[in-house]
Amino acid sequence: MKIAVTRLAGKESSDAERCAKYGHICYSVYPLRSEVRQGAVTAFVESVERGDFDCLFFTSALPAKIIAPLLNRFPRVIAIGPQTAQELRSYEIECETLPGFYSRDFVPYLGAWIAGKHIGIPRADVPNPGLLGAIAAAGGIAHEFRCYALEPTGQPLSLNDADAVLFTSAMSYTKAIWTPRKGLLIMAIGEVTAAAMHKGETMPAVIGDGSLEGSLAALNIYIKGKEP
Repeated sequence: MKIAVTRLAGKESSDAERCAKYGHICYSVYPLRSEVRQGAVTAFVESVERGDFDCLFFTSALPAKIIAPLLNRFPRVIAIGPQTAQELRSYEIECETLPGFYSRDFVPYLGAWIAGKHIGIPRADVPNPGLLGAIAAAGGIAHEFRCYALEPTGQPLSLNDADAVLFTSAMSYTKAIWTPRKGLLIMAIGEVTAAAMHKGETMPAVIGDGSLEGSLAALNIYIKGKEP
């Protein structure tokens, strides 16, 4: 199948190769663009250099891409998934990778270690009270730096040639300009995105595990189930 994947520019570099492994082709569509907030980036890097944090948590590949080249030292580093980890390691930053693809996995992963620890979190200007609340409840101290904003591009998604569209975040769905059509298979990268789609009265036929690979695996199971 030919799959349109919602992306921020610069985050799609390995999509084609990863899709091909599952027997599909893909291309990127852009409901959102990022605007880096240099002041917040600088403040975060200076805090890391001062040794203010016991742990850094990178919640997506984009802040890793922005910040990793600027770091000369770092404490314990956690990446939300393998793509984020790969970005960090490309700048020789050793990191651990969460076993799941959601920020809710962060506190359970750290366990009792988090108590009393200062956690630096460079991320998008999108509220995540669940993560901050979980860190506080576990005795950790969260320091959130909203290093970039996500803004709608205002451009309709190019879906005319697509057999399927994969929404990769809740915001990529809620801010997208698009028109469903007969024969277009609608996919959600994970349950959080699917929940946002349900609220918008869009029912995804395929729901992944929060990753591109998991979504493609779920798609193949769906296709096989449709075979006579």
